Amino acid sequence: MNLTFKKTYRFAGKSSLYITLFATGFVGFLSWFFFLPKALPFLWFLLLFALAVYTFSFFVIQYRVEVFIYRRVKKIYDDVSFLESSSFRNQPITTDMATLTREVKKFAMDKKMEIETLKVREEYRREFLGNVSHELKTPLFTVQGYLLTLLDGAMNDKNIRKKYLERAEKGVERLIFIVQDLDMISKLESGDLNLNLSKFNIVELVQNVFDLLEMKAEEKNILLSFDRKYPRPIRVFGDQEKIQQVLVNLIVNSIKYGKVNGSTEVGIESLTDNKIIVRIKDDGEGIEPQYIPRLFERFFRVDKSGARAEGGSGLGLSIVKHIIEAHDEKIYIESEFGKGSEFSFTIEKAE
Repeated sequence: MNLTFKKTYRFAGKSSLYITLFATGFVGFLSWFFFLPKALPFLWFLLLFALAVYTFSFFVIQYRVEVFIYRRVKKIYDDVSFLESSSFRNQPITTDMATLTREVKKFAMDKKMEIETLKVREEYRREFLGNVSHELKTPLFTVQGYLLTLLDGAMNDKNIRKKYLERAEKGVERLIFIVQDLDMISKLESGDLNLNLSKFNIVELVQNVFDLLEMKAEEKNILLSFDRKYPRPIRVFGDQEKIQQVLVNLIVNSIKYGKVNGSTEVGIESLTDNKIIVRIKDDGEGIEPQYIPRLFERFFRVDKSGARAEGGSGLGLSIVKHIIEAHDEKIYIESEFGKGSEFSFTIEKAE
């Protein structure tokens, strides 16, 4: 590896100055004590002597430092650069010990943080793969079980054949649902999913979602409503289809984890001159504080057994987060365990 070697002459310069001052002072004292010359020639003699000693000392010390110190410093840089540190590769080497110490310490801290980050990512990767495996395995084994039963002879019974094929179809539908959600998250993360931005009435959109989920809410006798009347349209700017998906996912979650005979309220408020905040509040079971930071992770579930019994892909909140962030907006959560949760997100006002 070809390294740019930036030398420092401070060490040699100071060392030469100390030697020169000592030698000049000593010779001056001897000359004055033994010879008592005239003042002017004596001063010129001292100046020439000091210059000669300083020059000679500087080159000797610099040479010795380069041979015995700088080469070892360069070896340190070579060893560190072998670890692919861009901070070392992109700047010239210095032979200043304080700078070298500072840079090596910074390099060590950067590597420590990088290692810690990799450990966290590896743990997340293992957990994510385990969750994906579990989510896909359940419907796959269900479909396989029904099909094997049919192949073993149940196909001859018309009623059993129809029932098992319908159940196998539901398993396939869940697989498709999971794959579609994963595909959407991948596109959102990579920026391949383009937003179709337009102006629309957020009040009307929420009402459409209420109508869509009315039957699902009736299963647990949960009331879907606004926190107050909104007689006038509230127009916002965003991707209407994606914001509808955000509302559907959040309200479905409020129904899924809401209590029987409970309620889900949606509130729309002006946050700033150009921002609206939409709040979805339920009176369900709430979320324990230690789980809140991980809620938007893919496949993360607070109550894994209960959540899977309710169905879903486990990707809803992750999709919500990515859609909101794709709009350059923020999503928030407030929850009190045993009393309910409130999810809220901002969206731009339409001019």
